Amino acid sequence: MGIARTSLKGVTHHVPSKTYNGYTLFTPMSGKDAWLIDMQGRFVHRWGTEPYGPVFARLLPNGNLLYLGVKSGGLMGPGLAYLHGDEEFEQSEENRGACLVEVDWDNNLVWKYEAPQSNHDFYRMENGNTMYVKYITVPDDIKNKVKGGIPGTEQNGVMWADALNEVTPEGKVVWEWRAYEHLDPGIDIICPLEYRGEWTHMNTCTILSDGNILGSFRQTNTICIIDKATGNIVWRWGREELGHQHEPTMLDNGNILVFDNGVHRYFSQDLDYYSRVMEVNPATNKIEWEYKADPLSEFYSAIGGGAQRLPNGNTLICEDVAGRLFEVTPDGEIVWEYINPFFGPFLTFGQCNRLYRAYRYGLDYGGLKGKTLDPNNHKWINGVYGPDTS
Repeated sequence: MGIARTSLKGVTHHVPSKTYNGYTLFTPMSGKDAWLIDMQGRFVHRWGTEPYGPVFARLLPNGNLLYLGVKSGGLMGPGLAYLHGDEEFEQSEENRGACLVEVDWDNNLVWKYEAPQSNHDFYRMENGNTMYVKYITVPDDIKNKVKGGIPGTEQNGVMWADALNEVTPEGKVVWEWRAYEHLDPGIDIICPLEYRGEWTHMNTCTILSDGNILGSFRQTNTICIIDKATGNIVWRWGREELGHQHEPTMLDNGNILVFDNGVHRYFSQDLDYYSRVMEVNPATNKIEWEYKADPLSEFYSAIGGGAQRLPNGNTLICEDVAGRLFEVTPDGEIVWEYINPFFGPFLTFGQCNRLYRAYRYGLDYGGLKGKTLDPNNHKWINGVYGPDTS
């Protein structure tokens, strides 16, 4: 990695008059902490996530932190240990998998759910239950009908897909959806450049206002809406536009915002990979807004990443592999940029500062009400990884 890249850290650009003021939550994937920073990049709060490697976290309206923590042996299923950079992923079964963990503002444990085959995403529902994605195996009679992928690349003959589980605070599963029961092997085709060890690789489960689920299948370049009552997929889009996308979210205007990684993009006529963030109208399947860099190579993440539409109309973008967070206006102007200062080893990328996702919370967010957010309380870390507050 170049010397210039590793010297960049913290806030590198800030136009206060054009940004959405608030605090940004992120979890360095090479560490064991979740951090809140202010607009100047100063650390104002920390949660420790030992003994887990956090994938990402969300700040709940009550001020608690809910996160997906990966055990030292990596995830179950296809064994995606690289998600959190653990090189010792070949460990015993009891040391592998993931947990959903909720802690209060002072890092006291509130709730923990052992979810060994959990992966990628979770969502705290209005009824207090939690929806999460997990790996499951595809029955052989269905596996043999699934099209696409590199022939013969199942994992020891096994193909994995995903399921959704809704779990109560008491740990009871009250609803389950299995992808292989609702996908069409002739329509939901694996990218021809991907291995057949996974059919779906679901990386998003967002609960919509009507109770349905907005999902994302990386392997098939598809985002979809799942009818919770029937389990049917009532809308799917992206096969000819997306390239292994992440984190679609429903906007207030009814459009869907999605981070398009650009890997193996179907319509690409060359090898110029680039990422973009786009807003698609599900009623017309037309793209109504998109952001991409100029030159295109300035914004690209092969895996991970996400985007959040902010209340002022700007968009906060997480460029995973580059460890970069940046905020853009509707016109595409970059008005804030932050570089994750925490580096660590990853199986796929070597030393890097990956960030899977990040979220901005406004000054009036309920979860921040009455909380102390003083950078002077974190001089020990600000003096090393952030602006000096002395």
